[in-house]
Amino acid sequence: MTSATSPHDWFDLEFRRDLYLGEAVDEAVQRYSKHIEHQLSERPEAWCVRLRSIKPGLTRRIAHELANYALGLTIQRGGQPA
Repeated sequence: MTSATSPHDWFDLEFRRDLYLGEAVDEAVQRYSKHIEHQLSERPEAWCVRLRSIKPGLTRRIAHELANYALGLTIQRGGQPA
């Protein structure tokens, strides 16, 4: 996963397809959706999530929690298939 802060408190996450299950990323976004505004996109090598917290000042923390949740789900489900 890579991340970057962008203007207006948006945070960009990229989840590499060779490391994360797409369904785990989707489920993590759904789990946190009541706390964030988000945009989903894809690149050939990654699933991309752009988010910001509904409550000011929590964007970075929520982004990291969402990423950890997606990683945990990926591991729990046996990791990314080879």
